Amino acid sequence: SFALVIQQLDTDLRDAICIFYLVLRALDTVEDDTSIATEVKVPILMAFHQHIYNREWHFACGTKEYKVLMDEFHHVSTAFLELARGYQEAIEDITMRMGAGMAKFICKEVETVDDYDEYCHYVAGLVGLGLSKLFHASGKEHMASDALSNSMGLFLQKTNIIRDYLEDINEIPKSRMFWPRQIWSKYVNKLEDLKYEENSVRG
Repeated sequence: SFALVIQQLDTDLRDAICIFYLVLRALDTVEDDTSIATEVKVPILMAFHQHIYNREWHFACGTKEYKVLMDEFHHVSTAFLELARGYQEAIEDITMRMGAGMAKFICKEVETVDDYDEYCHYVAGLVGLGLSKLFHASGKEHMASDALSNSMGLFLQKTNIIRDYLEDINEIPKSRMFWPRQIWSKYVNKLEDLKYEENSVRG
């Protein structure tokens, strides 16, 4: 969905946003891989912004095309190191903040609406902030309002969480769920109960 849009951009901005997407896709692959022990996963997430400067770094995880991305991550790092410094700084900053936020929620459940907003900020709001930084670094745009960039990211992420509810709840091994207890506990005792037809009206 992003590939077609990215290809419409001018060369320097196209390359920067493509690499930004691949770096965050790799970061997300580490977060999503339930086979990685917490004590291994958290340090990788926290240090990911440093790994992008290392042409030799890679980490085996993920499946299908995401496994290829992780196995061949040195290509992403090599391309990243060829970007202008302004692009590198924007990507590094967002990767550092997102990795730290993901690490926080590896060890913490999404219980409240505030937790929900915070998690969605880390994994989606920061994408909007990063894109604004990259467009600004290109000299083509002024910096957009952080609040505007963040709110758009939260809207998209929350839409995805609700849309993917059934797929996530049925996933084996069980996926982590990010819909906050503060919301769903008003209607059912267990989050998985919302998948049953008798609870559809309540849901």
